[in-house]
Amino acid sequence: MKLLLDTNATSRFFSGDKAVLAALNQADTVYLSIFVLGELWAGFYGGSRQKENRAILQRFMDKPNVTVLTADAATADLFGRLTHQLTAIGKPIPINDVWIAAHALQNGATLATFDAHFAPIIGLSLYPFS
Repeated sequence: MKLLLDTNATSRFFSGDKAVLAALNQADTVYLSIFVLGELWAGFYGGSRQKENRAILQRFMDKPNVTVLTADAATADLFGRLTHQLTAIGKPIPINDVWIAAHALQNGATLATFDAHFAPIIGLSLYPFS
């Protein structure tokens, strides 16, 4: 399974959340979107443990099955389509989350998130946290 971690799932993993750890143990490939990284780093700058948090994140990113996704023209096309679809049904979501969903769709990954607002996105597989 390919798994893309949303920001909240990544934060919970770093805090020792067993449900996220179980999801990661099922994954062959783990993706981190560049947009998730930006949100994490923004949180690090606002926190009192910036150096420690960056070190934890770097150790995680150095694992052989973890890949950081950058955006390209195909990602942008998916972003535009998703933004239009969500607006058309009256369910817009935060802009970074549209990019994260586009990355998941583009790479055929299941999105590990605790945000319910991803549910209306057609074709997006969500990890079933219970």
